[in-house]
Amino acid sequence: MGASRHLGLPSSVRTLIWALAAAREACHKSAAMQPPDPMLLHAFSLLQAGQPQQALALFQQLAARNDPGALATLAHLTWSGDLVPQSFPLGREYYHRAGEAGHEVSGFYATNLLASGLAGPRDWPEALRRLRREAARNPARARILAMLASLALTNDGDPVTPPRGEMLSENPQITLFRGAFSPAECAYFFEVEKPDFKRANVLDERDGSERPDPIRTSEESHIHWLIEDPLIHAFNRRLAAMSGTDVKQGEPLQILRYRPGQQYRAHLDYIAGAANQRVKTALLYLNQDYGGGETAFPSVGLTVKGRIGDVLLFRNALDDGKVDKRSEHAGLPVLEGVKLIATRWIREREHIV
Repeated sequence: MGASRHLGLPSSVRTLIWALAAAREACHKSAAMQPPDPMLLHAFSLLQAGQPQQALALFQQLAARNDPGALATLAHLTWSGDLVPQSFPLGREYYHRAGEAGHEVSGFYATNLLASGLAGPRDWPEALRRLRREAARNPARARILAMLASLALTNDGDPVTPPRGEMLSENPQITLFRGAFSPAECAYFFEVEKPDFKRANVLDERDGSERPDPIRTSEESHIHWLIEDPLIHAFNRRLAAMSGTDVKQGEPLQILRYRPGQQYRAHLDYIAGAANQRVKTALLYLNQDYGGGETAFPSVGLTVKGRIGDVLLFRNALDDGKVDKRSEHAGLPVLEGVKLIATRWIREREHIV
């Protein structure tokens, strides 16, 4: 589930304090405009004063009384592993309880997790029922519901007819799905939550840490699991159907932005030594009004310039699980405009970190 970070303020304490302050503000706004319990405010003060054990004891006391702010705070701490052992199932339970107590954003997260089945049971029909209730009072949730209604989905949220692809290469296996997503669907990726772009990082599988990517100069943002709403989850199930994999094998979607001069030098998506390998990659082109920026596969002399809504799918591993070195690829330098793509790395087995 991830490393436990126990009591004692972590190095990211300033970020955490800001996050908890935001949770306190959200509590004030969402719980029928009732002011937060003074004990909750005192708990935040204790946390800021470097007394996390005392603060946590108060959060837990208040949570036992179904205080929405305390439940939302414990959900955040438990999900992220800040100050307490990380537990996605327990974090999901706290988000559900906080939502039922009146914390609106926590309720949205609980619906999202119910739709995706992450960290607990999946119930797509119930998630849609919850979404309809949320849509009645929240325009953003109404937008999700309206877009879902326009999709041809099964009762489980899968596409009735997955897009068909054109094989560009057999070895390595590279397939292009033209127009797999509509322009409106591509635009929605930037409505989920305003992307918080930062310099792209590379993952160290040994300890889960990240560091600046030496070969990629783009900027990245993530659609993490809590904000993977039912519409984004339906998109992910479409990608899973196109790739012939289970949706739970996919990593959270990553949005990449390339400005003029930025690029992704030749590399492999295969991660040496990974216990759960990245076996496939799906690239969704979110726009087309830029120059340069083609996706190139040097080993087969193939260069692809995707148009908006196209998905490029390729295998990174051979049948025996070893690296397919022919899958080496590059995002060539952007010459003008801004290139935007969504990346979905697909693992060998279910992926949760």
